[in-house]
Amino acid sequence: MQMKRIEATIQIDKIGAVSDALKEKVGGYTILEGNGRGSGKRQTMRAGRGTGTFEAEYNKVATISTIVEDSQAESVVSAIAEAAFTGNGGDGIIAIENVEDVLNIASKKRGSEAL
Repeated sequence: MQMKRIEATIQIDKIGAVSDALKEKVGGYTILEGNGRGSGKRQTMRAGRGTGTFEAEYNKVATISTIVEDSQAESVVSAIAEAAFTGNGGDGIIAIENVEDVLNIASKKRGSEAL
């Protein structure tokens, strides 16, 4: 059985919407919060007692990662894209890659049974 790893880097304020969209579609997923720099507009910050401003070097982003059966991949990608969409630059990016095998450490199941 073919599997895909789907990794989406999105705006941090879209975590809730994307998480809700994935709950019914996948068995599990991981969310990591961090800083990123891409095509999106960076936040303008105040400095010096509010008298000056500067542009933040990084945006706050979240990376959501999951592994699904090949047949589910397009549905999951569409759900993420719809939930994360604002229409502005910097909405994010989704990477899809083939997964050769997975092992569930607790159950010792492999492949799609491990998902």
